[in-house]
Amino acid sequence: MFLTLLKCKLHKATVTHSELEYEGSCAIDSSLLEAAGIRPYEQIQIYNITNGERFTTYAISAERGSGVISVNGAAAHKARPGDRVIICAYAQMNEAEAANFRPALVYLDGRNRIVRTGDSIPVQAA
Repeated sequence: MFLTLLKCKLHKATVTHSELEYEGSCAIDSSLLEAAGIRPYEQIQIYNITNGERFTTYAISAERGSGVISVNGAAAHKARPGDRVIICAYAQMNEAEAANFRPALVYLDGRNRIVRTGDSIPVQAA
């Protein structure tokens, strides 16, 4: 049996651009892609904290160190500059792989700079 687990996420990224006429996808600062372990052209899920939209697209590289998070093409209707988003990628693995797997969690400030990283999410208190 294969399980689908959170592979990585960029938490509370700030959308810097929204390009409706661009070919599509989400351009992400390549240093952030590397920190999270997201590959160019990998499928990603974007959860818009600002407006509640959730959508699927793929990642492409933006200039290293630029802080760019650009939501492009049709998805530009779902996110605007200034919106806060969570960008996630998932992986399928067997139960043995899943038993020892830890996701790459990358937490960002309002300018898309890394403030901390982790590999687990604390248990939510009641």
